[in-house]
Amino acid sequence: MRISAAVSGALAVLLLVLVAVGWSPLLSVDREVAEALHRSAVAHPGFTHLNRILTDWVWAPWTMRTLAALTVVVLWWRRERRLALWVAGTVLLAWGLQHGVKAAVGRPRPSWPDPVDSASFPAFPSGHAMTAAVVCGLLLWVLALHWRETWWGWGTLTGAALVSVVGVGFTRVYLGVHWPSDVVAGWLFGWFCVAVAIITYRRVERRTEEG
Repeated sequence: MRISAAVSGALAVLLLVLVAVGWSPLLSVDREVAEALHRSAVAHPGFTHLNRILTDWVWAPWTMRTLAALTVVVLWWRRERRLALWVAGTVLLAWGLQHGVKAAVGRPRPSWPDPVDSASFPAFPSGHAMTAAVVCGLLLWVLALHWRETWWGWGTLTGAALVSVVGVGFTRVYLGVHWPSDVVAGWLFGWFCVAVAIITYRRVERRTEEG
């Protein structure tokens, strides 16, 4: 887990630097992918509408945070207060990191003469992608602590989480409100937050048991 945290954190920071300095190869790939997907979005309004439903309702940040809040309530009810606070704290810290990086980088969103959707706040990193990565990662971790060995639906839930994280990232680029690197950065920053939360929680639990 430490290696995972270090790698995701390092890659996230590297991507941040490349975007901040305007590294042309990255910006060129961003533009090519975004333009190709935007052409598809304009040409296929039905599929575009489906993507708007998914991004605005099914995988929206408020949907993900609601799932996290319900998890916190259940953990608190089960008297797992430390784990509940860890989940809540990680979501809040990730939200603060997300907006801090957005403000620091200030990357403009894609601009189209024929937009199919709109969004506010700077583009980097994608808040949808980061929130989905954080919440899905935390939910899988909490479930793994309790039911991984006995619950038959573990594989299905893991697949659903992966589809949600990848899917919401796709919708943001397809709808023309993010560059691909915004989404990748969201995933990286999100997983970094989850990995750090797991590492620190395990450390505190170990010290508590030893004490």
